[in-house]
Amino acid sequence: MNRRSHFLGALAASLTLILSMVGFAPSASADSPYERGPDPTQSSIEARRGPFAVTSTSISDFSTPGFGSATVTYPTSTSQGTFGAVAISPGYTASESTIAWLGPRLASHGFVVITFNTQTRLDQPASRGDQLLAALDYLTQRSSTAIRSRIDPTRLAVIGHSMGGGGTLEAAKDRPSLKATVGLTPWNLDKTWPEIRTPSLIIGAENDSVASVSSHAIPFYQSIPSSTSKAYLELNNASHFAPNTEDTTIAWSTISWLKTYVDDDDRYRQFLCPGPRASTFGEISDYRNTCSN
Repeated sequence: MNRRSHFLGALAASLTLILSMVGFAPSASADSPYERGPDPTQSSIEARRGPFAVTSTSISDFSTPGFGSATVTYPTSTSQGTFGAVAISPGYTASESTIAWLGPRLASHGFVVITFNTQTRLDQPASRGDQLLAALDYLTQRSSTAIRSRIDPTRLAVIGHSMGGGGTLEAAKDRPSLKATVGLTPWNLDKTWPEIRTPSLIIGAENDSVASVSSHAIPFYQSIPSSTSKAYLELNNASHFAPNTEDTTIAWSTISWLKTYVDDDDRYRQFLCPGPRASTFGEISDYRNTCSN
């Protein structure tokens, strides 16, 4: 009997090690009621798809009040409960297709995600902020039962590229109840954001010639109060358009930010605090945060 118990214990330990190595370590007891999915590893947050199978549905602009046509991507299973929801805006003159890759990637980690076209491609950051909030309102109030029933309306976030990134700050200023914002190479004429109380991740690009980090991303980060959870990550040798194609650094940092602040899931804090080390030849040229918050 003792030999059998020893064998079963060794087998269980081996399986745990194997699952951990492939990024699917079994979850410990949840400290947050919103934890979704297995314990994360660096490889699991960098993978192109997370642990949840997803499906997508297209929404015509006739059905989207306050913003343009859209795509909603969400987990197929409801066995773990409801999910936080995320709206994503493209940048100036750009279409939904430029940020569409983020939809399935984020949804596969346990979020309902709407990527959308803006009402016009020339919409400014304040308008894009309004449209991000309109997209969240659509998800929580007017979307189909299959979508709406999956969403916890108290756990909402916004993401945007360029002027859409500037729009995330506008949205957070207008709706402080948002749980997280992520600005991707953000642009806005307003450089100071002392009103922001929403945990905000700013991702800049070192070689951005459209929204230079010295004029946009870094001042945005610095102006957000130190009492607000915030981080600044700078992509090494990257251009303004880095967010328009699949990018592993953008993906894992965004997933970790959303998991930490939308899902209140401290298992992901390890990837943000103290965070990645900046280097001349690595993926990240600068990283700052307020990890004590």
